[in-house]
Formats: sequence, structure tokens, C-alpha cells
Amino acid sequence: MGAVKDKAAVFLAKRAIHYIRKDYDVNSLKLLDFGLKHVKKEVYQRMFKRLREGLTRPGNRWQEFFKAIVVETDEGVLDKLILPFYNTVLVSYDRRTAAMEKHDCNIPWAILLDPTAACNLHCTGCWAAEYGKESYLTNDDLRKIIREGKEIGTYVYLYTGGEPLMRKKDIITLCKENPDCLFMAFTNGTLCDDEFADQVREVGNLFLTFSIEGNEETTDSRRGQGTYQKVIAGMKRLKDRGCIFGASLCYTKVNADVIASDEYADFLLSLGVRYAWYFTFVPVGKGATDELMATAEQRKKMYDQIRKWRFQPGEVRPFIAIDFFNDGEYVGGCVAGGKQYFHISANGDCEPCVFAHYSSVNIKNAHLLDALKSPIFMAYRQHQPFSDNMLRPCPVMDQPGAIKQMVHESGAKPTDLANPEEVDELFGKTVGHAEAWKPVADQIADEHGFVKFHIRSVEMYKDVEAQRKRDFAEFK
Repeated sequence: MGAVKDKAAVFLAKRAIHYIRKDYDVNSLKLLDFGLKHVKKEVYQRMFKRLREGLTRPGNRWQEFFKAIVVETDEGVLDKLILPFYNTVLVSYDRRTAAMEKHDCNIPWAILLDPTAACNLHCTGCWAAEYGKESYLTNDDLRKIIREGKEIGTYVYLYTGGEPLMRKKDIITLCKENPDCLFMAFTNGTLCDDEFADQVREVGNLFLTFSIEGNEETTDSRRGQGTYQKVIAGMKRLKDRGCIFGASLCYTKVNADVIASDEYADFLLSLGVRYAWYFTFVPVGKGATDELMATAEQRKKMYDQIRKWRFQPGEVRPFIAIDFFNDGEYVGGCVAGGKQYFHISANGDCEPCVFAHYSSVNIKNAHLLDALKSPIFMAYRQHQPFSDNMLRPCPVMDQPGAIKQMVHESGAKPTDLANPEEVDELFGKTVGHAEAWKPVADQIADEHGFVKFHIRSVEMYKDVEAQRKRDFAEFK
């Protein structure tokens, strides 16, 4: 009965999208009014009311965002996105909750995986450059990960690397084989040619997220001469085809002020960017230097700017901005260790986080559940969140005593094949940033009391939250 209900819901959603596209301004409101009249659950009533208020409020720029998604996206792409979005938003929650109760471990909303460690660029400060170019996950490995993931309710698969588009053909094949899943590739953008852009539109369930380091000078200085123009060209190809795409922005001491500017946010919008991931630079890997790390003041500026773009009247930028570190307040702190996601390297090592290269389980000879139940993953589960202040969520960047303790106690080993980095070394590079960020983050928390509230409202993890320990010496 559940499968029949799901198919009916997807069918109705497709019909609704087609109806709205005929006359967005009129039909979007008609559809919301129909929903308000007929839905019974209070949660859906509130959702429809808020949407209607937002769409009719004068000067609300989020109207632009929703209209652009519905009207400017290729109709075939929208059709193919409805099933995976339905699974991601609705089906996943119930299945993951049941799996957590059954297996007593974290179950991720998404899995980040590296199809290959190979890359056509050599970016300054990138850990992937040190991983070993010959490492890769076979097609059978990738199929196994997705199959086992769907069994426990995971429908989102994010590709990184290396450069994932070195495996274009295999990525497209997996999208076709799994139309019920969402896929995203973090790419340097230089390999997105016309043929591949056509394939992205054809499958519909693959988003490309282009890495860009600010302006042409800052991008090319870290990624190589000519990279910036290739990224812009790749974005244009997808925009011309009506595909949804985004940007990935790593802010460093060098480019943070550019990336955090209003002008740069407007520039991303002009390119057709619908979402943007913001990461602060983490000096992971033997060759990575802490000299590129953004200052505490620059991190706070990013915090302030993204909230301005989201909420401040007259300053809203209608794209989804995700601040990987500073948004801890919305997701109950650290999301790694399988709480919301984890990372599988090109060598198959299951790591709690893309910034924590330590593991004791390899997916090539184990089940996903073996990784999620391994000592370091269970240590994450036991100790999350790592701070009462959700603006200091990360055990690597904000509470480095935590990653140091968990690695030593769990017996997890460094996974970098070429130049393994011991956790004490990583701690030495990040502890200074943690000490500088703590008073800034605590001041923000004192000024905005809601920051501490969010962890209490994450019902999905209330049992874990109640058991968490407070035994970490923050900077020892």
C-alpha cells in the first residue's frame, strides 16, 4: 500500500508542476489555496500558509527563486527530480529512523564518495592531490554502496575526489540506474563540455557544483591559469540547457573578503547559480599549510553575510546558501560520523568526515553498516555534539581535542596512502584557529540565544543528545 501511495504522490506532484508552469503567478497561488483547503495535518497547513505568505509578501525576493526553479528549469529535468526529491525529503526520514533503532548507530542522509583520486588539476592546499592518483572505486563498488545505502534509507550521493568528472561515463550510468536517488558532483568544472552538459540534462537527477575561488585572479592562483574561464563556460552550458547547478566556495585568508561580498553573491546569481556551499579552508593532509586558513574575523564576516542574504529585508539574495561550518546551529552541531553524512575515499576507506582521514573499515570488503558501527563512528555518535555552542561544531576545526581523543581511543589509522598524517599533526595545525574562534563564536551565541536552542529541537537524535559526554579537554 505504501508503494502505491508513493507513486500516486509523485504523479500528483508532476501534474502540479506542469499546471504551475502554465501561469506561475496565478496558478501557484491557486494550488496553495487548494492545498490549504484539503490537507488535514497541521504541519502541512503551516507549510502551505507560510509559502502563500511568502509568495504574496511585497518585496520578498524568494519569489524569484521559486519562480526560477519552476519556470526556467527544463521541464524534463523537473519531472525526473520529483521522485528522488520525494525519497530524500519524505521516505528517507522514516527509513533512517527505523534503521537507527534497529542497528543502534548513526544512519546518514547522504554519502560523500570519491569515484577516483585522479584529477586534471593540482590545486594548492588540496588533500586529494596527496591521496594517490591510482586509487578508485570500481563500478561494482559504487553500485554496492548505493544499493546498501538505499536499504537503510540513504538516497543522496555526493561525488568528490580527485575530480569526479574523470569518471563521466560511469557517473551518468549510475544516475540512469538509480532514478530514485539524487546525485551531486563537486567539480572543478573544466571537463563540463557540451556532450556532458547534454547528458546532465538527460538524466535529470545529477547536480553539478562548480568549485570557484572568487574572481579570476584568486581562482587561477590556486587552481591554475585559465581554470576560471572554463568554470564560467561550464556553468553557461548548464544554464542554457535549463539545468539546476551550484557553486562550491572554499574561503581562505586570501579570498574570504571577495567571497563574502554582496557583489560576489550578485555575480553568482547572474551566472544562474541556485545554491552555494561555503567551506572554510581546512589544512588536511601532509602538504597542507595552515597559512591559508581564514581568520576568526573573516569567518564571522561570512556568518553575518550569509544570514543577511537569507533574512534581511532589502538584502536577500535568492539562492540557497549553505555554510558548512557556521550552520551548525541548524543541524545540531557536527553532521559527520554518519549523523547526516560520511565519506568514502577512492581507496574505499570509510572516514567519519571528508576532513577527518582516519578509518578502520574499507567498503571493498565490508558493509556500510560495518563502517557505521566501527569504533570511530560510534565515538562520533557517542560524543555529538562536541560543544554546547553550535557555532563551534567541528571536532577538527573547533574542538580539535575531540578528534585527537577519538582517533587515539578508537585505534583508527590515517588513510592517506602517500603521506599519512597522524592526528597529533592535524591537531597542531588547527588548534590555533579553534582558540581564536572560540571567543568570537561564544559572543555570537550570547547575542543570539536561539543558537543554543537548536540542538534541543533535533528530535531525530534526542536519545543520542541525552547520552552525550562532556569529557573533552578543548585545546589540550
